[in-house]
Amino acid sequence: MTNQRLFGTDGVRGRAGKKLNATTAMRLAMAAGIYFRKNSITNKFLIGKDTRRSGYMIENAIVSGLTAVGYDVRQIGPMPTPAISFLTEDMRCDAGIMISASHNPYFDNGIKFFDSFGNKLNEEAEAQIEKIYHNEELIEESQKSEFDIGRSKRVDDVIGRYIVHIKNSFPKNLTLNGVRVVLDTANGAAYKVAPTIFTELGADVVVINNKPNGSNINLNCGAMHPEILGQEVRKLRADIGFAFDGDADRLVVVDEKGDVIDGDKLLGKLATYLNSQNKLKGSCMCATVMSNKALEDYLGNNEISLARSNVGDKYVLEVLSQSGLNFGGEQSGHIILSDYVKTGDALISSLAVMACFLRSKEPISTLFNPFELYPQLQKNLAVTNKIPLDKIDGYQKIVDEIEKDEIRVLVRYSGTENLLRILLEGPNEKVLEKYMNKIYSFLKKALND
Repeated sequence: MTNQRLFGTDGVRGRAGKKLNATTAMRLAMAAGIYFRKNSITNKFLIGKDTRRSGYMIENAIVSGLTAVGYDVRQIGPMPTPAISFLTEDMRCDAGIMISASHNPYFDNGIKFFDSFGNKLNEEAEAQIEKIYHNEELIEESQKSEFDIGRSKRVDDVIGRYIVHIKNSFPKNLTLNGVRVVLDTANGAAYKVAPTIFTELGADVVVINNKPNGSNINLNCGAMHPEILGQEVRKLRADIGFAFDGDADRLVVVDEKGDVIDGDKLLGKLATYLNSQNKLKGSCMCATVMSNKALEDYLGNNEISLARSNVGDKYVLEVLSQSGLNFGGEQSGHIILSDYVKTGDALISSLAVMACFLRSKEPISTLFNPFELYPQLQKNLAVTNKIPLDKIDGYQKIVDEIEKDEIRVLVRYSGTENLLRILLEGPNEKVLEKYMNKIYSFLKKALND
């Protein structure tokens, strides 16, 4: 067996039936079962999925793999990714699996793992599972027989647990009575949960794209196409619109005018709101290196500091846990309120937006437009050698010169292509252009001579 790379930035993902076929899913489940066996307490695995047709194939393959190595499995059907994170811990399972390719088209699928505390696995754990996956002898000898073979059971009543958990994140003294909300569930995993929560909290709810058929998940809808939601919000004169992606870990907010709220502005306003309620630990939040410097300056003006992480919500969570923080996210819409959940949760995030809105009594378009973004310049440089940047003579000197002019510099190699990505960001676009020409010419010469 060739040692093909399985794990990417967020679990295992690929074309269903091709890269991610039944054989791969079953063997990966066996490897995960073997890995988690060493710390097993309850001998239970939880499995959830989104609404893709290929979920049937992959779920059954995973059940076969886990039961083959002796694990008992609880299958809960279509549920959001953050629900799997929460329920894995709440149901005292050794681990959880979410079958989803998030915002990807229906023909892709993926497998995400959670540990017994509901955390996504770190790279070391993923590497261990991948190593087991390629170990023919260990896979063979770990398979059980007779009464040691595991069992599977479908559990249909856990949706209520998750709904109660989400609603508990919303202040008890607030109500959504009189608020008109449009929800775009992307024909995905939140198609039942989201309308139920908002209705029970009193909102006038209109739902679109909530009829999954196995192939329409994310199709011209949801967080990837918020313009559809914007049209509905305008037409229905709603107060706000929320668009989710296929597994409901990403949130896009549309204001009463039908315009999309920028992700950095959303994070910034939520941070100041939480701080005003004494609910922002350390008066600090975390965003990724891709967030605009204007966010950092806005937070600073409100006596809030900004920690930065690599791109990916699991890296945001790492910074939160290491630094004792409880709020962070990505400008793309993955927002983590770690007092309630250990991954991006579009439903908890949307209720935080509603609480902020209700307490401010300002229109969404005004409330979530608290600062202007700084201009950005981005340029890609084709390279023949990916020399570590700190090994390039004179590189740090030119970066220091640029940063003295209040410009943020982000230079990084692409993980998949022979490209160096250069991003400069600051208040003055002409100054950015001058420095972009300077650093681009310097790096071109340094890397391609």
